[in-house]
Amino acid sequence: MYETVAILAAVVFLYSMLADRLERTLIGGAISFTLVGIALGPQGSGLLHLSLNTEGLTSLAELTLALLLFVDAANADLKELVRSSALPRRMLLIGLPLTIGLGCLSGLLLIDSLPWISIALLATILAPTDAALGKAVVTDETVPNRIRTTLNFESGMNDGICVPIFLTFLAFALHTAGEKTFGETAAKLIIEEVGIGALVGLSVVGICALLARYFESHLTGAASWQQLQVPALALTCFALAQAIGGSGFIAAFVGGLLFNGLTPKPLKHQLIVAAEGFGDATALLTWVVFGATVVGSLISHISWQVLLYAVLSLTVVRMLPVWLSLRGTGVRTDEALFLGWFGPRGLASIVFVVMAMDAEVPGANLVGVTVACTILLSIVAHGISAKPLARLLAARLHTREAGGQ
Repeated sequence: MYETVAILAAVVFLYSMLADRLERTLIGGAISFTLVGIALGPQGSGLLHLSLNTEGLTSLAELTLALLLFVDAANADLKELVRSSALPRRMLLIGLPLTIGLGCLSGLLLIDSLPWISIALLATILAPTDAALGKAVVTDETVPNRIRTTLNFESGMNDGICVPIFLTFLAFALHTAGEKTFGETAAKLIIEEVGIGALVGLSVVGICALLARYFESHLTGAASWQQLQVPALALTCFALAQAIGGSGFIAAFVGGLLFNGLTPKPLKHQLIVAAEGFGDATALLTWVVFGATVVGSLISHISWQVLLYAVLSLTVVRMLPVWLSLRGTGVRTDEALFLGWFGPRGLASIVFVVMAMDAEVPGANLVGVTVACTILLSIVAHGISAKPLARLLAARLHTREAGGQ
C-alpha cells in the first residue's frame, strides 16, 4: 500500500510542477495520468499495485465528479447563462434524447451480440459529457462566452438527467421493474432523482449561507479552515441527495449555482481556488486508476465493431443531435459543430459502467470494453484538439466581425 501511495503522490507532485507548461501543449492531465496508469499498472511495468474494487472506483469517481460539478457551477457566468439559456436547454431536452436514440440505433447495427436493453444501457452510459475533460475549452477566454457557458451548463446537468434514464434501463435489464411500464418507471425516477436532487442542493447551500452570514458577524474562523467550505458543501449536497433517493450530481450542480449567486465575487474566488485544486487532483488520480485497472485489462478485447461504435459515439451520435437541437437559434454551423464535438466522455460514464458491470447485466464485459474504448479515445481526441479548435473558432469569429465592420 505504501509503495502505491508513494508512487501516486510523486506523480501528482511532478505533474504539479509541470502542469502550467503541459496544459499549454496538446498533452493534458487526463491523457498524462491515464498513460501513467497503463504504464505503471499490471499490464505495464507492474510497479503500481491497485486493489481498488468496483465500489471503490465508483465512489472515487462519484465524489470527484460531485466536487467538480459544484466548482464549475460556482464559477459559471450567471448573467451569460440567463442570456444564453435557450442553447443548453435545447441541447438537454432535444439533443440528449436524440443522442441516446442514435446511440441505440448504432449499437443495434454494429453490436448484434448484445441484447437491446444492454445496447440502451450502453447508449445512456455514453450520453453524458465530462465537465472536467472539457475544462480546457470552458476556461479558454478566446472561445465566445455563450459557447463556454453552454458547454459548462450542459455538462453539469446531463449527468444528473441521465441517472434516472440509466436506472430505468438497468431495472428492466435486471427484471426488477415489476409490472410497471417503461414510461411509468422513467417518470417516477426522473421526478425523484431530479426533483429531490435540486431541492437538496438549494436547501443545503441556502441553510449554509445563512449560517455563514451569522458566524461572519459573530465569530471569526481560521483562514485555513475556510478552504474546506466548498469541498464540504459539495460533498454534503451530493451525499445527502444520494442518501434520500435523489441525484447527487444534480444536487451538487444546483447547489453550486446557488453558491455562485449568494457569495460575493472576491470571497467566492478565494474559497473556490483550493477546492478546484483538490478536485483536479482527485480527478487525475481517477484517471491513473482508470488507466491501470480498466484500460489495461480491457484494451486487448477491443474489436473493430467496438472501435467503430466508439468513433461514432464521439462524432455523429453526439454532433448530429446537437446540430439538430440548435437549428433556428441563430447559432452558426461552425459553433454548433464545436458544441457537438466538445462532448468528452469521462467520470460519469465510468460511474455508470462500473454500476452496470457490478450488476452483471447481459453482455456486461462487452459494454465495459466499449465504454473504456470510447473514454480512452475521448481523452486523446478531445485533449489534443481543445486548443487548436478553440483558436480556429476564435479566428473565424474575428474574421466575421472584421468583415461585418
